[in-house]
Amino acid sequence: MKTYAVAVGKALALGAMALADIALVALTLFAFLLTFGLGMIFVFPPTAWLIRYRTAFARRLTGSWLGTAVPVPYLPPPLPTRPQPDGWYRHERQLYKTPRWPDWNNRWKWMFGDPATWRDGLWLFLNPVAAAALLLLPLTLATGAVLASRSAVPAAVSPLLGGAAVVALIAVPHLLRGYAWWNHLLLSPTAKSVLAGRVQRLDQARLATVDSQASELRRIERDLHDGAQARLVAMGMTLGAVEELMDKDPVAAKALLGKVREASSTALIELRDLVRGIHPPVLAERGLGDAVRALALDSPLKVTVTVDLDARPDSPVESAAYFSISELLTNAARHGGAERVSIDISSHGHALRVVVTDDGAGGADPSLGSGLRGIERRLAAFDGVLAVSSPRGGPTTATFDLPNALAEKRRDSRPLPRGKAIIVGICWGLGWLPLFPQGLVTMVMKIIDTEHLSWFLALYLPEPLQWPLIVFNISLGLSMYAAGMIIPAMHSSQRRLAEVVPARLWLGR
Repeated sequence: MKTYAVAVGKALALGAMALADIALVALTLFAFLLTFGLGMIFVFPPTAWLIRYRTAFARRLTGSWLGTAVPVPYLPPPLPTRPQPDGWYRHERQLYKTPRWPDWNNRWKWMFGDPATWRDGLWLFLNPVAAAALLLLPLTLATGAVLASRSAVPAAVSPLLGGAAVVALIAVPHLLRGYAWWNHLLLSPTAKSVLAGRVQRLDQARLATVDSQASELRRIERDLHDGAQARLVAMGMTLGAVEELMDKDPVAAKALLGKVREASSTALIELRDLVRGIHPPVLAERGLGDAVRALALDSPLKVTVTVDLDARPDSPVESAAYFSISELLTNAARHGGAERVSIDISSHGHALRVVVTDDGAGGADPSLGSGLRGIERRLAAFDGVLAVSSPRGGPTTATFDLPNALAEKRRDSRPLPRGKAIIVGICWGLGWLPLFPQGLVTMVMKIIDTEHLSWFLALYLPEPLQWPLIVFNISLGLSMYAAGMIIPAMHSSQRRLAEVVPARLWLGR
């Protein structure tokens, strides 16, 4: 009884909110009239935001009350407008002194062009009808049946009315699930909106990666200019002085040659450090695990490294993970005051997961613009996600995942399941039998009208059944060979797009 009482309460609350949406529908119609009838486009954004607040509340209730999670379907908001080299802000063919109007236009286009905005509006307009039909109508019928059974009705009709009321109350939980399905149908993202959002996030990640690479190139150029290049120039000048002192003062020339030798050693060390900062040789030769162990040996902290990888990631992924771990170790030593650090590198499905934990003072926050933001930009190029837990007083735990970093390796090394292997073996081993002797050869014998029936099965059948059996045998043989090729190909191919995005493509762009 408690379950049905809770279901009735939820149905009444959701139905009442749906009826209250009628006022919001009227306000939306008036706002649309002002926007598209009178050209007052500044009315559209606040109206769209109001509808989004209502649908966001409906998504939360659908997930918490009805047990059906509804993800947010909106496209990512546009990036802030960047100034040109001359300090002006461009929007299409117009120039502005401040980013106010370009940002407003971009937000307006973002909300107007997002398919989820119009699907939210459709849900808002139809929600009172759907809620009234699925939630309020059964409760109204049950209440009416109970009241009618207590009034002056024939004795034979009263049990029927009571039964109808009980059936209506029993149906309420199922109707709530139907209402949850309705909310999920219109308020969840479509395949096209998911793809559009992913493309936009990839564009943002690409811009961040380009900026990161440009800053890395500037760092390399600065290190070369201020370090090895300056030492090489100084060595050249010193060697010129040695040439002049060779005959006049051999002792001073010999001393200068010793300084040149020391400068050359220092320049070589700096060049090796620079190359190691670009791409460590141990990372290219021995992989991520050994490269991190070598990094741990050079660290002043007590570092424990645990590696559990079934396959080696690609070189760009290894490089991103290596430098992210290096930055986390640097932060732990420089800012956190840590003494011990543990690094766990493992594979979770097709994802590469790295967990770095230190016993420092804590308080790390990516929003403060520290090196953690650089790690986020580096990982964003591979759809990586960084999560940091760093309370005041420590410890600090940084976890980042690189999805599909091991998918290619595992797909190639994963063996064919035994059942599929048996089917493929049968198809390749027996496919020749229906195709050639019982199919193509029998067809030739039928065409030339031979009298030697031999072991051709179709020729022993009545005349009307001979050709259908020949065609069937040829089709069966071709199908077996096709299955023998398609099953391994599908097993080793990448997962299809339909496995990662919803299949519904309607009401999208």
